[in-house]
Amino acid sequence: MDKSRSTSPVRRFLRARQGATAVEFALILMPFLLLLMAIIELSLIFVVTVGLDGATTAAARQIRTGSFQLSGASTKTDFRNLVCSKLPVLPSGCDANVFVDVRTFNTFADLSANFAQSGATFVDSATCFSPGKARDIVLVRVYYQWPLVTPGVMMAFADNPATGQRMLSSASVFRNEPYNDDPPVGAKCT
Repeated sequence: MDKSRSTSPVRRFLRARQGATAVEFALILMPFLLLLMAIIELSLIFVVTVGLDGATTAAARQIRTGSFQLSGASTKTDFRNLVCSKLPVLPSGCDANVFVDVRTFNTFADLSANFAQSGATFVDSATCFSPGKARDIVLVRVYYQWPLVTPGVMMAFADNPATGQRMLSSASVFRNEPYNDDPPVGAKCT
């Protein structure tokens, strides 16, 4: 009796080696693609965070030197547009996802107390715009709402996994230069 005919079809299937590479590739393809997407997304978040820091610093310098206040710009929208002009290209646009918060303080102790009270939760309606006058202490915070797309990254890094978004932020604290002694521009808020 021929041995190849006596073996069952299941045994022949288990011993067959044709197509093993295709099966192995199919098994690792999805985890590999998810890992690749996660690496790319986290790299983009890093690049955008560095760009956000640069844009915040550049825009805050306009307030610190008095250029922003003396240019006639005086609203939160004007300042957000200034920040957006200095940001790199963003995946979800600048208008709807960039938020600014500019506050003036009398002392650095007041500033420190504000940080202790504010907590980590971002609330757009609680933002303020007060660039101050010469010699004022100013805190500039810029927020960007990053839409996460990779499932594993979304669950691990999202502020709220239901929305799938991460709030990136940058801050700059400084004392305005003595550019003039005019009254402050904008509303005073703390």
